[in-house]
Amino acid sequence: MVLLLGAAAESGLPLSFVLVYAVGFIAAVGIGSIAWYNSRRPPGWEDKNRPDFVPKVSSPDQKD
Repeated sequence: MVLLLGAAAESGLPLSFVLVYAVGFIAAVGIGSIAWYNSRRPPGWEDKNRPDFVPKVSSPDQKD
């Protein structure tokens, strides 16, 4: 995070601009990880367990 703040100061970008993008990137990675773990497994990953920290999300038409 310090590297990001230093880059923002050198490039002349406002700090709030850089923070919005940094927080957005972290949120996108987190949400994407949850979506990936709740999707169908790619070939070779069918027998792998979901990590404990990923919540179970199911759609109304999906059966357990």
